[in-house]
Amino acid sequence: MLRALAPVAALLVSVAFMLMGNGLQSTLLPMRAQIEDYTSVQIGVLGSAYFVGFALGCWRGALLIRRVGHIRTFAAVVAIASTSALVHALVFEPVVWWAIRLLSGACIAVLFMVIESWLNEKSTNETRGLVFSVYTAINLTVISIGQLLIAFGNPEGFPLFLMASILISWAAVPVAMTRSESPEPPDSIGIRIGYLIRLSPVGFIGSFVVGMTNGAFWALAPVVAQGGTSNAALAAIFIAVVVIGGAVGQYPLGKISDRMDRRKLIIIVAGLAAVSGICLGLFGADGQTILMVIGFIFGMFAFPLYSLCVAHANDHVEGKSFVEAASGLLLTYAAGAVVGPIIASVVISQAGAGGLFYFTCGTHLLFVAFVIYRMRSREAVPVAEQGDFVEAMNAGQTILPVETSGADDDDPAEDVEAEDAETAETADAGPDEDGTKKST
Repeated sequence: MLRALAPVAALLVSVAFMLMGNGLQSTLLPMRAQIEDYTSVQIGVLGSAYFVGFALGCWRGALLIRRVGHIRTFAAVVAIASTSALVHALVFEPVVWWAIRLLSGACIAVLFMVIESWLNEKSTNETRGLVFSVYTAINLTVISIGQLLIAFGNPEGFPLFLMASILISWAAVPVAMTRSESPEPPDSIGIRIGYLIRLSPVGFIGSFVVGMTNGAFWALAPVVAQGGTSNAALAAIFIAVVVIGGAVGQYPLGKISDRMDRRKLIIIVAGLAAVSGICLGLFGADGQTILMVIGFIFGMFAFPLYSLCVAHANDHVEGKSFVEAASGLLLTYAAGAVVGPIIASVVISQAGAGGLFYFTCGTHLLFVAFVIYRMRSREAVPVAEQGDFVEAMNAGQTILPVETSGADDDDPAEDVEAEDAETAETADAGPDEDGTKKST
């Protein structure tokens, strides 16, 4: 194990610092926004701005890496992300915060892109599973730790913003000092939205729905969990408990999905996410124990839902389309995460703090209805033909280099179409005289 991790140890340390600082920011900013008398809608837009930037980083980040390389890109983007954290503590105008948060989202997407392409390059087929399992564990652990750091300071002060900036800055050190050779710049992947919808309506809509609900959670839960108090530690612990619940639920639900029509499990998981969500909305204010227990259950079902939707979509992917599908679903998730916080904030303004989870409940229930409808319209993929479940984050790549511009001569999308046509022609060909299929 140590031998497999040694070539990427510096990268994993960088990931830890980067996500710890980002996790602290994700909890700190909504709290400070509330202190600054931002409305719930303004806080929702703050969360949406992050995911707008995230999507932009996914879309154009590969161009930056191709221009100056992995190490220079990483160092430059870390500097921008680090200073962005400090600007939040200097200027408190909502429009400025939205712009800076958009910039932060783009930076984090590019940083992920650098790290994950590097991890793929330095891993072999034999060690890649181990490397990305450790990477996932680090992701979930340090994000939780970063959120808990809120307890060591006051959101009204400057030190927590400074701490977030320091942690993000430290992320540049291991990458800048590593003797490991940087990988080749990533290729761009063409995206065909219509193709994704035809490929797997459940996977496509599911990615958007989970983006809406999870994006709203990340943007607004820190405020909602405080329940109108100034208990920042309670909010941080609640977010960490939900994330841990998601980590606990990911693996067993994935393995169960390998043994049945994934859509049936998606219905069950989305339904339980809806039930736990409405329970949080109705009873979350009745006590800290109830809040934590139901929050853990909510995380177990709401967070793994994206991986299940991606796995279902992958069951329909053929040939070279896997990377295109994964990239498109990630951008679909980001699009949902832009819309979700704004809608949820409007619901909160009308229904109170519990409105966040009324929104997630209603959204999950609508998705359940859609999946039931699709099950009547399309036969299930036989269990024997399903691919093995892999956590979406581990499918190498939380972030994939994406291009949505027109295809050129080397566009992978055209390669996919050509391969599909070749496959169809082969399938339609009649048998030779010896009884075998004709080749084309």
